[in-house]
Amino acid sequence: MDGVNFSLFLTAALIIAAVPGPGIFYVAARTLSGGTATGIASTAGTALGGTVHVIAGGIGISAIILASAQLFTLLKLFGALYLVWLAIRTFREAGTLKVAQEGDAGAGRAFYEGILVEALNPKTAAFFLAFIPQFIDPTAASPALQFVALGLISVTLNTLADLMVIVFATSARYRFTTQPLLLRRLRQGSGLFIAGLGISLALARRPTAS
Repeated sequence: MDGVNFSLFLTAALIIAAVPGPGIFYVAARTLSGGTATGIASTAGTALGGTVHVIAGGIGISAIILASAQLFTLLKLFGALYLVWLAIRTFREAGTLKVAQEGDAGAGRAFYEGILVEALNPKTAAFFLAFIPQFIDPTAASPALQFVALGLISVTLNTLADLMVIVFATSARYRFTTQPLLLRRLRQGSGLFIAGLGISLALARRPTAS
């Protein structure tokens, strides 16, 4: 890629990373519900899930999924059901999980959940396929490698934005740690928000070529 294309890509990617989206809201909800360790683990998981989409886009798997209404619907329903299941569990555990119990075990679970949440979201695949090719130089060597490289940069910028959100969410959550009832309501609200993300994914439409 030439310097102009890369500069334009970096500018656009920074703007997109800074704009609040479902990924940021998911990480914020997990942080508010489970604490800093859970938020960081969720971010690491969604980053790895995003990397799955980047590689799938580079080798053509994402294009196949988006071209098939059946595959797109199947993937988004799996992702939506998984989010709703996470929401129900978060809501049910809101009054039973103590602050002192929030540690490595919960973070490990949050990491794997983050991977699945992002990997099962076909909207992420659609975003990468719509955004990255605009900045690829088809005359240069290995367009697929260019796609993966730009995708990884985009994932990294999104992860940095998520980490900033974790800082603010942790600060907001800290105010509730000495008030068990308010903390429980905060966790329940996080569960409801995650359920809303699942419903939004279930209602997502497959992008079609114009």
